[in-house]
Amino acid sequence: MITNALPDIPRSYTAICEWAACVVYIAVLFRRVPPRRSVVVSAIGLAALIAVQYFDGSMPIWFWIVGMLLAFGCMYLTILFGAGTGKREGLYITARAFVLAELVASLHWRIVTFIGMRNGRFADYDWHAVLLLVATYALCFGLAWLVERGNFSQTAPTLPTASAATATVAITIVTFAMSNLSFISTNTPFSGSMGQEIFYIRTLVDFCGFAILYAQQEQARRIEASAEIASINAQLESQHQEYLQSKENIESLGRLAHDLKHQIAALRAEVDPEHAAAGFEQLEKSVQRYSAQQHTGNPVLDVILTTKERTCADRGISFTAVADGSLLSNMSSMDIASLFGNAIDNAIEATSKLADPEQRLIKLALFEQNSFTVVRIENYYDSRLKKDAEGNLRTTKRDDQHRHGFGVKSIRHIAQQYGGEVTIRTNDHWFVLTVLLPRQTGLMAM
Repeated sequence: MITNALPDIPRSYTAICEWAACVVYIAVLFRRVPPRRSVVVSAIGLAALIAVQYFDGSMPIWFWIVGMLLAFGCMYLTILFGAGTGKREGLYITARAFVLAELVASLHWRIVTFIGMRNGRFADYDWHAVLLLVATYALCFGLAWLVERGNFSQTAPTLPTASAATATVAITIVTFAMSNLSFISTNTPFSGSMGQEIFYIRTLVDFCGFAILYAQQEQARRIEASAEIASINAQLESQHQEYLQSKENIESLGRLAHDLKHQIAALRAEVDPEHAAAGFEQLEKSVQRYSAQQHTGNPVLDVILTTKERTCADRGISFTAVADGSLLSNMSSMDIASLFGNAIDNAIEATSKLADPEQRLIKLALFEQNSFTVVRIENYYDSRLKKDAEGNLRTTKRDDQHRHGFGVKSIRHIAQQYGGEVTIRTNDHWFVLTVLLPRQTGLMAM
């Protein structure tokens, strides 16, 4: 039996608390719906939660669990449609919001009952109570927003695994059950019998549940970030190895071309029939093609552009490059190889699919403008571009799905290392990728 019984939390307070928890997570999540829809859905969600709470209050005590499930369902729909989440993501977020609402509601009512015990009165809706409600909810949910906004991405959807979603729901159920155990029975090792004691236990258990869920999401975010960094580093290393191999091949071809030129000159001096001269001329042009190299002022960029130029020639692509390689003097060879290699490879992939050879065009420019070094790569395209949930362009490589999108991410990662940024735009069937690198940073003396 509970001694010194205290009044229950008003239904309207509970509904507002559950609604505010939903709003916190809608604010920190990556929303896939317009802001206007989020506002409308949130308003409808508040009305629905209030209706559910008062309906639950009018029913017998055995209906309590059903009422909580109905409230959870309203929260789920509010987050699902208010943020445009997926079903599993919505369930994952709603479970967290439910625990947060339980924590704030129990903490607020713990304060109310403490003050009421001292003053000897309870007044649910006088101005003192409303002021305390606003202050407590604003402080608690404001802190929750500050804590959780760093735990969720606002540029990418949260994609929990099935096991993570199941674990979150399980933690929520256990937290809810343990925090409300005293209201069901006082005859357990984990129940309280005093009114103040019960609210203290409930607040403490809810806080522990929220802390566990926070740590779970933080760990998941760190694992995802580590996996992404590992993939980017693997691609950087791959690009660097490609550069080293290309450099060796080009040096070998240069020596071969040099020797062949002398041999052709000697043969021309000995034999001079017209048909032989034509054959030698054709051979010389062929050798000239392989001996041609880019000279930008940066040996690493020379290797990358020369290699990619030959790839373009093999695929019937017209590749034009105007580059001042000296602007990259303080950029590491691995970063140069990865940035230009990824960008040109993407352009080659898109351009190779064009049926009209005259449309297979790639233009590269590396120049200085104001206080920036500008890298601009343009290619023609005639198909519809695919985008992911973030609005970023999606790769069409079927043989590299497990590293989906890491090409552009690698370019952005490198640009950010040097204090720069990447922009992508399309105009009249021209795809333009621009990288801006500030010259005044310590990493780039441009």
